[in-house]
Amino acid sequence: MRDQTLKRIKKKYARQAYFTIADAVKMDIHPEVIRRMTNKGEIDRIRRGAYRVIGAELTEKNSLALAAKAVPKGVICLATALRFHGITTQLPAQVWIAIENKMWRTKQIDTGLQLVFFSGESFTSGVEDHLVEGVTVRVYNPAKTVADCFKYRNKIGLDVALEALKEGRRSRKFTADELTKYARIDRVLNVIKPYMEAVF
Repeated sequence: MRDQTLKRIKKKYARQAYFTIADAVKMDIHPEVIRRMTNKGEIDRIRRGAYRVIGAELTEKNSLALAAKAVPKGVICLATALRFHGITTQLPAQVWIAIENKMWRTKQIDTGLQLVFFSGESFTSGVEDHLVEGVTVRVYNPAKTVADCFKYRNKIGLDVALEALKEGRRSRKFTADELTKYARIDRVLNVIKPYMEAVF
């Protein structure tokens, strides 16, 4: 019976970064079966509640898929979004993820996540959906990400925000109008404007 269960899991999740206990339950597979399969080395446990098929294809964006599953309503932001869009040289140690104020709390925050609380239009605007490791990952677009970096410059550093502005402009990831729009939403237009004038 376990062989059939493993075949079902492989068929469904071999191309995805991982699956959760909730995913297994939706397939009518009891969590105890997953635990036994893990103990026998048939599947890997990658973190609490997350498993992967042994030999499943992984990419460097695997951590984004894990974050999206852990915080489904969250949006990849700041340094992690910069890295996703290729407009930084930073290698963030954690996945930066925005959540709406008071929208979501967890008893146990994954140590690989850096939660940032956004509110209103600052949270809802500029969101793009990307398919990563078979998981839909919500990421702020490049212009919104740069505006956010200026808003949170004390958290991530003004140098990171400036590098993203210059690199985003150089690689034509956004226009001055797009950046202005999100800077207004984030209420940092007066902060970013002198830097924009220097690069646009």
